[in-house]
Amino acid sequence: MAKLKIIVSATSFFCTRIEWALKLKGLEYELTVEDWDKGKSELLLKSNPVHKKVPVLLDDGVAVAESKVILEYIDEKWKGGDFYPLLPQDPYERAQARFWAQFADDKCAYGTWGAWLAEDALEKETAMEAALESFAYLEKQIEGKNFFAGEKIGYLDLVAGWIPHWLGVMEETGGLKILDAERFPSLHEWAQNFIEIPLIKECLPPRDMLVNFSTTRLSKLRSQAPNKP
Repeated sequence: MAKLKIIVSATSFFCTRIEWALKLKGLEYELTVEDWDKGKSELLLKSNPVHKKVPVLLDDGVAVAESKVILEYIDEKWKGGDFYPLLPQDPYERAQARFWAQFADDKCAYGTWGAWLAEDALEKETAMEAALESFAYLEKQIEGKNFFAGEKIGYLDLVAGWIPHWLGVMEETGGLKILDAERFPSLHEWAQNFIEIPLIKECLPPRDMLVNFSTTRLSKLRSQAPNKP
C-alpha cells in the first residue's frame, strides 16, 4: 500500500480532522507542512489549483481537496472488514451526518470566526448571537449521547472536533464566550471527553502555538479590513 500524504497547515483544524480519520482507519500517512512565510508551495498549487488551500490528501498519484470531501473519500475507499466506519450505513443517518457537518462548518465555525474578527461592539454582539443560536442547534444533536454518532466517534465528531481545542483559543484571543457549560451542558461534556481520547489528543497542535498564531492573524486581518465610514 502506497503511503498517504497530507498537505497541511500546522494550525488548521480542517487538517487535523483528516489526521484523526486516517488514525481511526489505521492507515499510515506522512505530513507535508506548508510554510506560509515562504508562500504556497508548488506541491500545494499543483495539487489544489482551484482553491489553493489545505488540506489536500495525496493518494498514489491522485489529489483530493476540501476536508469533508477527503473524509468521505477516506471512508469510501477504506471500508468494510476491520476498517473503522466514519459515516453510518443507513442512508438517512448518512444524510443527517452530512447535513449537520455542513452546518457545523458554515454556521458554527464560520459564525464564531465572524464574532472573533469583529471589532465594533454591536457587530460583535450580533455575530455572537448568531453563533450562539447555531451552537444551540448543535447542542440538540449531542443530547443524551456520548458522541454525535452514538457510542463511537463518527464523521460529525471529526468535523466538530475543532470545538474542544480551537474554540477556546478563539474565545481567549477574540474576547468571546460561547461554550458555556450552563448554556450548552451536553456539548461542553462532549468536548471535554472528546479531547481526552488519546488518538484525538496526540494530533492536537500546542495551545500556545495556536494562541500566538491566532493573536498575530487577528491583528493582521483587522489591520487589513477596509475603513468604515
